[in-house]
Amino acid sequence: MKQLLLYCRAGFEKECAAEIQDQTAKHNVFGFCKLTANSAFVIFEAYDANELAKFYSDYDFNKFIFIRQWCLLQADLLSFEPTDRIAAVLEAVLAAELTGLGELRVEYPDTNDGKTLSTLARKLTVPLRQALRQAGVLLARENKRAPVLHLLLISGQQGYVGISYAENNSPLENGIMRLKFPNESPSRSTLKLEEAFIQFIPKDEWENRLSSGMRAVDLGACPGGWTYQLVKRSMMVVAIDNGPMAQSLMDTGQVKHLMIDGFKYEPQKQNVYWLVCDMIEQPKRVADRIADWIINKWCQETIFNLKLPMKKRYETVQEILANFEQRLQTAGIKYQLQVKHLYHDREEVTVHVRNLTIR
Repeated sequence: MKQLLLYCRAGFEKECAAEIQDQTAKHNVFGFCKLTANSAFVIFEAYDANELAKFYSDYDFNKFIFIRQWCLLQADLLSFEPTDRIAAVLEAVLAAELTGLGELRVEYPDTNDGKTLSTLARKLTVPLRQALRQAGVLLARENKRAPVLHLLLISGQQGYVGISYAENNSPLENGIMRLKFPNESPSRSTLKLEEAFIQFIPKDEWENRLSSGMRAVDLGACPGGWTYQLVKRSMMVVAIDNGPMAQSLMDTGQVKHLMIDGFKYEPQKQNVYWLVCDMIEQPKRVADRIADWIINKWCQETIFNLKLPMKKRYETVQEILANFEQRLQTAGIKYQLQVKHLYHDREEVTVHVRNLTIR
């Protein structure tokens, strides 16, 4: 097949399409996108199946910003009878000569209509898995290292079948990281930083990079959703905001609240490990200020959000990141940069930068 199925947040289909066309074109893979507004998925059709397969194998999935999940379609849109959906899926995978798959995921678009299919997805998973194993498509036991078979339900009568590679996909169902809101947090924005830590920092490095006793700064901290994540990890936090902080955080003794403009504050000592920032400001202005922190070595790692405009969001992110990286490179900073439109983000993307110069 010559098609990729791409999952994204509903309303960001244009950004998803712009990103896949930009990245494939850079690798001399050309094609076009088919999308419907607010559908939460996009189909990219390449002109050359071999070139697309090579791109899919070689390109690092983690570099995508707006794409939550991707898989190589194995058939056109399937239609199935409500009384026997399994038959149509089996026919498609057998026609594609698929074998040795390690996992089945029955999924649905992240839309209001799509979520109504969640019960059907759960009910269909077990009997479909059994049928696929009997047909020799799935391995007898689940294998997290083997390719994954995806069935994306579009409705109770239609769906797409695709495969992804375990080493280069999202390990999450629907590409979504679901987290429980902690009642002690003063705002739901806390989930954005929690997801960012999980997304960007390998779990086996948490002990060194998210450890107790670290010093952190939260720019635009009020009322303290992001500060809560730092306090929870026993860090000492300087919260910068002209607004009030949650008293529960102040009572911990781990938070010092300074009523200062986040764009003017400068640390007195170079002992800050983490800088976090979720200020509602122009994205270029935020990126420029974060670059100041990195270049001046005021922090070692940072996570910050870039609020997006209503139009040309992908292009805006690319332009801002290009300018941001140019500043760091000109200053001789070695760094690691990651960007993602997280599940708990809305009209923003989250950026992680690690200053490798002062490791």
